[in-house]
Amino acid sequence: MNGRLNFENFLLRSMRYNRGVDIFERILKARGLDDMAKREAFLNPAYEKKHNPFLLPDMEEAVKRLVQAHKKQEHITIYGDYDIDGLTATTVLLDAFDSFGFKDVDAFIPNRFVEGYGMTIDAVERIAATGATLIVTVDCGSLSEKEIVRAGKLGVDVIVTDHHNVAPVQPPAVAVINPKRLLQDYPEYYENLVIRSAQDAIFSGTTASRQNDFLANSLSSAELANAQTSSTRQELVKKSSGFSRVSSKTPSRTELYPFLDLPGVGVAFKLVQALQTKLKGLEPGQEKWLLDLVALGTVCDVVTLVDENRMHVYWGLKVLAKTRRPGLKALMAVARVEPEKVNARSLGFGLGPRMNAAGRLETAQIALDMLRAKDPMEALEKAQQLDALNQERRLEQDKIFKEATVQAEKYADDNVLVVSAPGWSHGIIGIVAAKLLEKYKKPTYVLEEMGEDAKGSARSYGDFSAADAIRASDDLVTKGGGHKLAAGVTLPTKNIAAFRQRVNEHYKKMKLKNQAELLLPTADVAAELHEITEGVVSQLAALEPFGSANPQPVIYTANLTVVNIRKMGSDNQHIKLTLKNLQGETLQCLAFNAPEHFFVGNGAVVDIWYHPDINEWQGRRSVEGRLLNLKVIL
Repeated sequence: MNGRLNFENFLLRSMRYNRGVDIFERILKARGLDDMAKREAFLNPAYEKKHNPFLLPDMEEAVKRLVQAHKKQEHITIYGDYDIDGLTATTVLLDAFDSFGFKDVDAFIPNRFVEGYGMTIDAVERIAATGATLIVTVDCGSLSEKEIVRAGKLGVDVIVTDHHNVAPVQPPAVAVINPKRLLQDYPEYYENLVIRSAQDAIFSGTTASRQNDFLANSLSSAELANAQTSSTRQELVKKSSGFSRVSSKTPSRTELYPFLDLPGVGVAFKLVQALQTKLKGLEPGQEKWLLDLVALGTVCDVVTLVDENRMHVYWGLKVLAKTRRPGLKALMAVARVEPEKVNARSLGFGLGPRMNAAGRLETAQIALDMLRAKDPMEALEKAQQLDALNQERRLEQDKIFKEATVQAEKYADDNVLVVSAPGWSHGIIGIVAAKLLEKYKKPTYVLEEMGEDAKGSARSYGDFSAADAIRASDDLVTKGGGHKLAAGVTLPTKNIAAFRQRVNEHYKKMKLKNQAELLLPTADVAAELHEITEGVVSQLAALEPFGSANPQPVIYTANLTVVNIRKMGSDNQHIKLTLKNLQGETLQCLAFNAPEHFFVGNGAVVDIWYHPDINEWQGRRSVEGRLLNLKVIL
């Protein structure tokens, strides 16, 4: 068909004849784990290999200010965010500050429908009115210059902990702890480092990543543009006790924090590690009990699961299996997640959507209250509320998706879909945009018409940047921005038609080719059915946790005959295929919300791409496949 697919077909044919090496070994080598040292470090990540938190920008200043606040027992407010990354980060700091002996700490969680994302002037003024003298942000604040200036005028200091885009000149906070500052300030040291953001991982090959709604920051075009430039250079922190600290205007690589893709909860956790060097109450090693929260926030924010993120999730899942938190125990119960079997998929599909549902429909405070609950019955009540909200979210999501699909059909000739209507909750439209992208294989903008203004979310893939298309429409929009594959936009409702025309013109100017093929899964190995055993599936589980940059392995098997097809679901949207090879061996494959080309007839000969899994039913175990793609041969 094209160069990419021809090469892949050649590679797949070659892999099929390489039977001297088992599947697990072939996958390890394909992922660069070609020696025992690399394998051991990856398969069994050591917590002791954690990075020095004082190599993060402004960490020393933040610790110094918090030590001062501890001595004076100042009123501190943790300014969180309504998504799961912000909620877990908020809880990490609240729990850690309790252990350190801070006596007057509370939390502020913005409402999506009132404050929106990030700091606001009104929220800052309300916090100041409570007597707070210090705000610590989590998962936000890097671009909140005017809000931080206002806080200063009200006598409130601000410490920012964040992982989003940074400004060329930092806001006047006591500290701005954001790993992405290092990419800005020392680009020569990170020039070969590719940062895969949550938005870059939407279609990375993991099923969970396609199901999540990723937060678009709704920055102005000017702010986004400014955030990509660098005009200042920051010095590293100075040497002192605890972790080794260095100071240099021309630091070596070992003097810079080596990993830039931490989520918000990861940055908050590094602050806790740094505070342990100055404050008593949380003894070394005891901070590991916070890793259940860190794992949850990390997986659901869909950052890369490599380096420190992988270590946090690896150990966090072990902590989660025996968590002390009544809230997480209750949430796993309502989500039907067995603690001893919890994995990254459980977080992405089970726990994460329920927690995020609160912020999408009502207030995320419900989720925070559940995480912080001490009483099991209170925790269960909150978890059940979240479960009910998630069911409501799914119903609303399905309704909007059906309406948007009807509208999308009217624009079938467009390269970029722009759909809109009144009453489409902007807490849900991001998920709908991702589903439309998956269905039509086109970048998609979904807008809620709110009278004179419309607010929307965009999802894209491949080489088309959703944020750049917004910037190309700067004269039509009120504000907008975000990332390449996920963005947010606000514009006058009257400009929607012109905006649709503009983003499609932008697409045509780019002269993109073969974009839809980028959504196809790429096989790790080719294998025959007899090779996919329970033992192999168990081996592959050692690569957990799966996620961005470490996707669940994809198996390719050729020349299978469809001997049975069973439609399932209320709308026959799911299917189960029974496939047989020439040797008479069979494999059952499931596909949820299957695309049209999966519905083939009996007798069809197909090639398939799938995740191998274990089906357990009435005490019986068998290998089955989660079907990712199917190609009819005959």
